[in-house]
Amino acid sequence: MRPKVVVTNLAEPAAISVLTPHADVVANDRPAPWSRKELIERSGEAFGILAFMTDAVDDDLLRRCRSLQIVAGALKGADNIDVAACSRRGIWVSVVPDLLSAPTADLAVGLLLALSRNLVTGDRLVRSGGFTGWRPILFGRGLEGATVGIVGMGTLGRALARRLRAFGCRLLYVDDHPLPPTEERLLAVERRRLAVMAAEADILVLALPLEPRSVHLVNRRLLATLRPGCLLINAARGSLVDEEAVADFLEEGRLGGYAADVFAFEDMSRADRPRTVPDRLRAMPDRTVLTPHLGSAVADARRAIVTEAALNIVDCLEGRRPRCAINDPESRQ
Repeated sequence: MRPKVVVTNLAEPAAISVLTPHADVVANDRPAPWSRKELIERSGEAFGILAFMTDAVDDDLLRRCRSLQIVAGALKGADNIDVAACSRRGIWVSVVPDLLSAPTADLAVGLLLALSRNLVTGDRLVRSGGFTGWRPILFGRGLEGATVGIVGMGTLGRALARRLRAFGCRLLYVDDHPLPPTEERLLAVERRRLAVMAAEADILVLALPLEPRSVHLVNRRLLATLRPGCLLINAARGSLVDEEAVADFLEEGRLGGYAADVFAFEDMSRADRPRTVPDRLRAMPDRTVLTPHLGSAVADARRAIVTEAALNIVDCLEGRRPRCAINDPESRQ
């Protein structure tokens, strides 16, 4: 009997075809994710699961998967996968570390421009029929000479720096691991402590992974240190931000605007996560730009991401260490 591989979300046939010579593939063929019950039922006898952000791969699921050898994430982080439980059960975990950064950085810059130049509000004005010609309205802020603080200088942070440098921004960054001086000069970035950078930045962009210590990194205390009118951009993970605190600071006029492509309700690793985008954020269209997690929604990029995840499963099927493995399962040590 051929091994079974489960693909939990809609993916291009070209990417899934990487698996078909090696295994019987059960793939979700609808745009909505499977329910928890469907995920459990389909994964019970699976050799591999090609998982997406909507899947909570926890110990409860793993104990029901008697044949599981690998969870291959079509994503950059693994915060929705219980990596420790996988390791205990002898299951590989792989991610796709480098293919999401460029499209996500593009989107983050788009969010920044949309927020800083009132593009969504302007679009809405024209569509409403209220535009009758040039008027001195909707003044925003330019990027040339603006101080942009990037929180996190991994692959996403560096991709952001390369793009923002072209706008003539002054670039600051925060990261536990400083870049080599030569790379700092190449990217034209200066390292700061978070509290210092928050007080200097006109725009703060989040570019770090979600970990227990980074949940609500942007909280009331940090928001209170931002320059009045600072813009906050989040295309990384929703739970990096205390969304209710952000809504408070927007309502009070202390935060200039918030643009987000990611939201706390998406973060499956948090049992206490909210279940929707906060009503108050949605009720402030002139101070927020909110998009439905489009960071990797580029056809070529998404195809490459799913293909790379599938190739990790092929590695495992052929007895090799998955090329992007992030753990060392106990039974394989």
